[in-house]
Amino acid sequence: MRDLYLFNKGSLYHSYRTFGAHPIRLADDYGVRFTVWAPHAREVRVVGDFNHWQGERHAMERIGETGVWSLFVPNLVPGTVYKYEVHTSAGELLLKADPFAFLSELRPNTGSVVTDIFNYDWNDGDWQRRKQEMSPYHESMLIYEVHLSSWRSWGKEMFWTYEEMAEGLVQYVVEMGYTHIELLPITEHPLDMSWGYQVTGYYAATSRFGSPKQLMYLIDRCHQQGIGVILDWVPGHFCKDDHGLRLFDGTPIFEGTDWKRAEKPLWGTLAFDFGCTEVQSFLISNAIYWMDVFHIDGLRVDAVASMIDLHFDKPPEMLTYNTFGGTENIEAIRFLKRLNETVFHYYPDALMIAEDSSSWPAVTSPTYMGGLGFNFKWNMGWMNDMLRYMALDPAERMRHHNLITFSLVYAFSENYVLPLSHDEVVHGKRSLLNKMSGSYDQKFAQLRLFYGYWMTHPGKKLLFMGGEWGQFDEWKYDEALDWQLIGYPKHGSMHHYVKSLNRVYGEQASLWERDCDPGGFEWIDVHNAAQSVIVFMRRGHGEHDFSVIICNFSNQHYPEYRIGVPEPGQYRLALHSEAAAFGGALAHMQEIIYSSKTAWHGRPCSLTIDLPPLSFQLLVFASGEHGRSERFSALHGLM
Repeated sequence: MRDLYLFNKGSLYHSYRTFGAHPIRLADDYGVRFTVWAPHAREVRVVGDFNHWQGERHAMERIGETGVWSLFVPNLVPGTVYKYEVHTSAGELLLKADPFAFLSELRPNTGSVVTDIFNYDWNDGDWQRRKQEMSPYHESMLIYEVHLSSWRSWGKEMFWTYEEMAEGLVQYVVEMGYTHIELLPITEHPLDMSWGYQVTGYYAATSRFGSPKQLMYLIDRCHQQGIGVILDWVPGHFCKDDHGLRLFDGTPIFEGTDWKRAEKPLWGTLAFDFGCTEVQSFLISNAIYWMDVFHIDGLRVDAVASMIDLHFDKPPEMLTYNTFGGTENIEAIRFLKRLNETVFHYYPDALMIAEDSSSWPAVTSPTYMGGLGFNFKWNMGWMNDMLRYMALDPAERMRHHNLITFSLVYAFSENYVLPLSHDEVVHGKRSLLNKMSGSYDQKFAQLRLFYGYWMTHPGKKLLFMGGEWGQFDEWKYDEALDWQLIGYPKHGSMHHYVKSLNRVYGEQASLWERDCDPGGFEWIDVHNAAQSVIVFMRRGHGEHDFSVIICNFSNQHYPEYRIGVPEPGQYRLALHSEAAAFGGALAHMQEIIYSSKTAWHGRPCSLTIDLPPLSFQLLVFASGEHGRSERFSALHGLM
C-alpha cells in the first residue's frame, strides 16, 4: 500500500516495479501479476489469448481508494498477449493496452505482451565507472542522431534488428569518431510516419526491431565500445489511438479535463496533465526506467517549448491562462524541475537535454537557482541563423555578417548542443547540402566550411544521419539512407572530410574542454564583414593549449591574409577544408606556419596564410621547440 500511496502523491519514481505485468511466484503458484491505474472505472478485467478475450473469470480487484486495480493470474508465462477490459462508469466497454507494458505486439496489432526484462546480464561495467569519473561539460560530445528504421534496411518495412544494429551501427559510429548515438523515439508507436513521436507504449521498446533484451544488447555493445546512448523522449504529448492513454478509464485521467489545454492541434495529439500527481509518477518513473533497466545515458526531452507555453500553437478559441493571468504552464514547469531533480538524484552523471525553441531563461541552471534543471539545451537560434546565412549568395553575406557572430553574444548563457537534426532536412526544407548556395561544387565547399565552423563553435555537437556524406535528397522516413552516394567522388570525399573533422575534434581538447566557459573562446577578428571572414580562438585548460580558426565565407581568394595570434612560434595546420582529399582544390598546403613579430588584430604576433574562397582552416599552436606530435597527424594520416 505504501507504493500506491506514493504513486497517488506523485512520488513513486520506480512505479514500473509495481505496475504492469510481472511474472512472479505467489505462494506455490507461478503466474503474472497485473496492476493498472483506472480510478473512475466501474470494473477492470484482464483479457487475452489465454482466456479467449473473455474476462468474466479474470476481474481485477480494486485496492482501496487508490484508483489502482490488481490481479494475479496463475500459470501464465512470458509471451502472453493481453489487454485491459475497462468497464466505464458510463457503461462503455474499452479494450486498452497496458500503459506500463514492457512489450507490445508488432503493429498493426496493439496488444500488450508479458515479458521479463529484469534479468539481462550487462557487460558495461567499465563504461559505467568511467561515466562517474567524467564531467560532460568538459568532455567531447559528438552525437550521431539516428532513426533506426531508415538508417539501414533490407527493403520496404524490412528493418535491421537491434542485434544487427549492435554490429553495423556501432562499428560505423566508432569508425566515424562519434561519442554518442541519439535514437529517435523507440518507444512503441502505431504509425511509422510519426517517426516515434506519437507514443502509445512509454515503457515498451518498439517491436519493429526485436525484443527488449535485444535493445539492451545494442546499448551494451555501444557502451563496450565507448559510445553513449541518448533516447529521444516525448513527455509532452501522446497519440489518440483508441487502445492508448486517451480516455483510459472512460475519463481523461492522463490528459486532464480541460480540453483547451489537452488538445495539441498542430500534431493531432493530447498533452499530459502535468498537475496530476499520478501522471507525474508515470512520467518520471519512465525516465528512470530507461536509465535503470536499459542503461540509457540520457534523454533528449522533446518539445519543451510546447510544454511550458499554454499558447504554443493554439488558435484564439483555445487560449487559456494560468492562475496569475500569464501564459506559462506552471504545472509543466514544476514537472520539468521535479523530473530533472529526480533523475540527477538517482543518476548524477545523466544527460538531460532540452529541445527548447523558446527564449525561456535558465533552462540549464539548477532548480535551486530558479532554473529548469537540465544540463544541456539545443541551440536552435544558432542553427536557424547559420542555415539562413549559408543559403545566402556569398556576395550578399557582407550585409548579414551578424548571423554568424550573434550567437557568441549568448553562447555561454546556457550549456548548449549545436543541433543539425532531422527536423532541418524534412518537409520541403531540403537536405543540408542542398541548403547551401551556389553551384554543385560550391555546395560541397560550403558544407565543408559550415561543418568546420559548427565543429569549432562553442557547444556540444549533433548531426543527423546522412549529413556526413552530404545526402542530396531530403530524409525519407520509409526508405534507407542513400548509402550508394559514398561511392561517388564528391560524396565520398565529404564522408572522408567529416570523418577527419570528427577525429580532429576528438583529439583537440581546446575545441571542447571549455565549451561552457567564456574563457574558452576569443575573437581575433569579428568585424570583417566586408570580406565575410571571421577568425577566432578556442582555448583548453592548458596555458598553451589553443587553436586558431579561420573561416572565409566569401567567394574571394585572399592569397596573403594576415591574422593576429597571441604567441610566437609554430602553428600547425590540423585541417583544411579545401584539401584535395576532401574534394577541394588544394593538392599541397603549408603544414607548419611560423609567426612573425608583426602585431595584428590587437595581438603581439601574426601569421600570413593563403585563404581560398569558401574555406575553413584549423591551426593548432605547437610552439617552436616542439617536434611533430601525433595529435597533429590528422592532416596527413587521414587524407
